[in-house]
Amino acid sequence: MFAVQYHRYGGSEVLAVDEVEEPHAGPGRVRIAVRATGVTPADWYLRSGMLRDFVSLDLPHIPGMDAAGIVDEVGEGVTGSAVGDAVFGLVPFADRGGAAAEYAVLEAWAPKPRSWSFGEAGGAAGNVDTATRVLEALDAVEGMTLLIEGAAGGVGTITAQLARARGLTVIGTAGEGNHGFLEGLGVVPVTYGPGLADRLAALAPRGVDVVLDAAGKGSLAELVAIAGDPNRVVTIADFDAARHGVRFSRSEAGGSPGWAGLPLAADLADQGRLTVPLHAAFPLEETAAAHDASAAGHARGKIVITVP
Repeated sequence: MFAVQYHRYGGSEVLAVDEVEEPHAGPGRVRIAVRATGVTPADWYLRSGMLRDFVSLDLPHIPGMDAAGIVDEVGEGVTGSAVGDAVFGLVPFADRGGAAAEYAVLEAWAPKPRSWSFGEAGGAAGNVDTATRVLEALDAVEGMTLLIEGAAGGVGTITAQLARARGLTVIGTAGEGNHGFLEGLGVVPVTYGPGLADRLAALAPRGVDVVLDAAGKGSLAELVAIAGDPNRVVTIADFDAARHGVRFSRSEAGGSPGWAGLPLAADLADQGRLTVPLHAAFPLEETAAAHDASAAGHARGKIVITVP
């Protein structure tokens, strides 16, 4: 099969489309013919080598953490899925990639919503997993107010919608150009940056209950002050979290509590209550451009790679 891979750490120029051996579905897993895969910051963190002291990769490495496509192999012990099913899901955590290819193996998946294109579904699973995991970590329940720092990105948009489905009020930081976009998702927009607490006072006079930092722009000290307690703040993007007493949430080996969110997301999507805003879609041979667009940090919604 054809896949994108890199043989050494570096910038996006190290990415190339090569012919590689096909993977196959092991026990409890399915293989899909990939139609689309999402791009996450973890993809280019790993590719750049910035995580090499923490994560060991076998090079060459194929990026891509989540994908959507058509099941074409079903592993031993799998029930409820059959060849020909359209699904979206996540590659095995231990592989830390593999979806930017013609075929990929999934260890967690759900039926693709009828209302989503393959592009939308291809960029959904990782963000649904993250959003579900974060909301559980924050004990986010009906009646609370959630502040999302960096609400217009892929994780922010999905977290906001899942939180609203739980009955939370959501306030999201973004540049003024994205305020209308957030309002369309049912989010109360506010401009990010110094003075955020003062701007929030008029929007949430009773205060903010819980906070997600999805931006990683060094604002944790202010976010902790806004929440009133570091235990009410979770970040997925600021590696300086421990210094502020804040939890850093990431996927772990052995299964994620966020996997339970995949079928729920599919149901919400087909009820018209969950969308996957797409910032841009790039063909497989332009994966380098997709990585660069993600690293630029200005995406409004999700960046995906499509596979012919």
